[in-house]
Amino acid sequence: MSRGLKTNSKQRSVLSWALYDWANSAFATTVMAGFFPLFFKEYWSHSVAATQSTYALGLANSVASAGVAITAPLLGAIADQGFGKKNFLIFFTIMGALSTMALSQVGLGEWQTAAVLFALGNFAFACAISFYDALLIDVADESEMDRVSSYGYAMGYLGGGLLFLINVLMYLKPRWFGLESGTDGVKASFVTVGVWWLIFTLPLLFWVREKYKPRTRPPMFELWRKGWLDFWASLRRIFRYRPLLIFLLSYLIYIDGVNTIIKMAVDYGMAIGFKPSDLITALLLVQFVGFPSAIAFGRVAEKVGARQAVFICLWIYALITLFAFFMQESWHFYLLAALVGLVQGGVQALSRSIYGRMIPAQEAGEFFGIFNLMGKFSAIAGPLLVGWVSVTTGEPRWSILVILAFILGGGLLLRRVDPNYKVPT
Repeated sequence: MSRGLKTNSKQRSVLSWALYDWANSAFATTVMAGFFPLFFKEYWSHSVAATQSTYALGLANSVASAGVAITAPLLGAIADQGFGKKNFLIFFTIMGALSTMALSQVGLGEWQTAAVLFALGNFAFACAISFYDALLIDVADESEMDRVSSYGYAMGYLGGGLLFLINVLMYLKPRWFGLESGTDGVKASFVTVGVWWLIFTLPLLFWVREKYKPRTRPPMFELWRKGWLDFWASLRRIFRYRPLLIFLLSYLIYIDGVNTIIKMAVDYGMAIGFKPSDLITALLLVQFVGFPSAIAFGRVAEKVGARQAVFICLWIYALITLFAFFMQESWHFYLLAALVGLVQGGVQALSRSIYGRMIPAQEAGEFFGIFNLMGKFSAIAGPLLVGWVSVTTGEPRWSILVILAFILGGGLLLRRVDPNYKVPT
């Protein structure tokens, strides 16, 4: 009986953890990838040149990523010292949800206010993910990490996709929801994202337990002081652990391409002349292809190894970027969306599980802070370079080749990573 209760408790913990991906993916789909870049270009910056609005969007993404890169490792170290990963996750979830809902109040042409609120929401979203990633150590044993990590991403695709479908209908058929126009539908969708994000965070709050949370909490000043000391000590340690350092550098490079595709795809499609309805349909396709594909890549990793499965994803990404350079028809964008959905969850989930196996479990908050620091530093370069190439050349198609360089460079470095390495404790 006790074994059955323990099993049920663990399953509930895994499901509650995965539901946070269901919760926050609404921001990633409806806001980050979907309506914000569309609305930013057509409503908030309607009188600004397309190349300039692309640059402004890239700048907003990069500022948010820089903020995460600066703060996440320190906050992770503080969480490990006693404040707890869940406490930080809840704080940033509330910040992100409120910033997103505030977008509904931004008026026509107020692109500066929209950019600030988006950067704030993006910052909170990314900080919360850092602590969510670190909680993987608490809900999954080492042998389960590929499967559980992939399950989380699969839930994210399904949850984010379902709300995005509702939000698309609010945009295309506003009167079904008692709204006057598609503009009202988009604004209302920002409110639904914030509410969805908060509600589906509740299971994690109640049913996920931190295994490695310290029993005592030092005074706040001591937490900050020790957090800084531990953060710099961890950075120095990483340079002593060559396999971990090589993996982080590899991840820094290839995830740049992945994140840039996620954040700039709709803007790129609009810049080369596709209709918003085609782009929104393609994003929905990504979500519903991504749900089974993320689960499938977890199974593939169990057969061939997580690193080899990531290689497969990166090769497909390389083909995606080459095809994106030449695409002309709307069905091309649909095909690319299906291919992105096939591999996006796999590369993210398996990168997380590879890293999770390599680090000490009791220092997960701190080490995952560094992991997300790498991810956010990468997200600074990609959007900025894409925007800069677009402005400099006057041709958005050339900017897509920036992504190809990151994908191939990171993949080549990943070949030198030993996925069985474990950091000494």
